[in-house]
Amino acid sequence: MTISFTDKVKVPEDILISGLQEESVILNLNSERYFGLNEVGTRIFSALTTSSSIEAAFELLVEEYDVDRELLRHDLISLVDKLVEQGLVEVVPA
Repeated sequence: MTISFTDKVKVPEDILISGLQEESVILNLNSERYFGLNEVGTRIFSALTTSSSIEAAFELLVEEYDVDRELLRHDLISLVDKLVEQGLVEVVPA
């Protein structure tokens, strides 16, 4: 699947997200697959799932973190790919 930065990341209804202090666990209730996120991963996940597009999340995160733009771009796509593979998010074309 090719992911575009104009796409939106959506959490399916059968997904449970639980916060543990500054970290999160995302659980697919159907497959019982889960994914743990540290504090930074939790913030990235939140930005991805509440922004109008991956690009909007990217711009927000660039403002918040002192990070190389290309590294962040790569990390966002990598995280979204992993979450899609596990059935924990869906990517909706723009």
